[in-house]
This record gives sequence, C-alpha cells and structure tokens, in this order.
Amino acid sequence: MTSENAPAPGSEITLRVNGKPHTLYVDHRRVLLDLLREDLGLTGAKKGCDHGQCGACTVLVGGRRLNSCLLLAVTLDGAEVTTVEGLGGDGEETHPLQRAFLERDAFQCGYCTPGQLCSAVGMLAEAADGHPSHVTDPAAPSGRPVALDRPEIRERMSGNLCRCGAYPGIVAALEDVIE
Repeated sequence: MTSENAPAPGSEITLRVNGKPHTLYVDHRRVLLDLLREDLGLTGAKKGCDHGQCGACTVLVGGRRLNSCLLLAVTLDGAEVTTVEGLGGDGEETHPLQRAFLERDAFQCGYCTPGQLCSAVGMLAEAADGHPSHVTDPAAPSGRPVALDRPEIRERMSGNLCRCGAYPGIVAALEDVIE
C-alpha cells in the first residue's frame, strides 16, 4: 500500500451528542464542527470563519460554550456535546432562549442564531457560577452569581458576531430570559 492510499490516522471515540451516544472512527485532524455537520447531520452549528473568531459554530461541551471549528474531535472522547438542535431537550419543547429570540426578532438572516443561542446558554451558566467578565465590578464578591446588565451581556456575548446587526434584539431577548 502506498502512502497515498493509506487511511488517515484516526481513533474510535464516543460522544454523547444531544443526549444520544455516538461511536465513530474519527480522523485525528477532524474538527468537531465537521463531525457534527457531515457525520451526524446536525447542521445547526455553522461554519463561519473557521478560525474561532465569529462564534457561528458555538456549541456546548460539558456545559461550556466552545467554538467547534477549533476542537479536534478525537480529543473529546466521552464528552457531552449540546448543539442548538439539543437545546430544547427531546425536541418537543423550545428552549426559553429560543422563544425569546423569536419574540424579540433577535435574528435576521439567522446564520449566527444557533451559535448565539448556544453561547447565551453557556454565558448564563457562567454568570450564575460567578465567573467574572472584563466588565464585572472588581469589588463583586468572588464565586457569587454575576448580575447581568446590558454592558455585562454585551461583553459576554462579544465573541459571537452578527453580520445583520441584530444585537439589540439579542440583548433584549437575553434580558427577557434573565428576568
């Protein structure tokens, strides 16, 4: 066998994606975004910049928001991954953030919306766990939930770009859910 015909180096991994286990043989160079979209048919997370700068590919891994275009899938063996398709649980319900986005018209073209939603879910958990942001008052007690006002929301969501400029609706939707 020539090196041209040799299979790409890979490993078998198991991921729990949206509550369901998936065991796959994965090329060591394959990123989570491509695995989700091409192998599992979960096309909610979008390929935007492919450099982790736009947030269109944001998913939750172990409850943390991460850019799936930067994550080598092979490093996530055993991880729990939640995509926008899994935010509503079994698919029968919509997540409160999804309803708020609809009510506040927090999207225009919708391309960034899945990443915005996953990022918002992760951001709410981070604030509830007391993780400070760049704009959090330094005098705020460490480890206590962080109050989410508009500057705090904007700072925490700044890693997710919207080319249509739906930011006012996104912030309003988050404020609705926070209340």
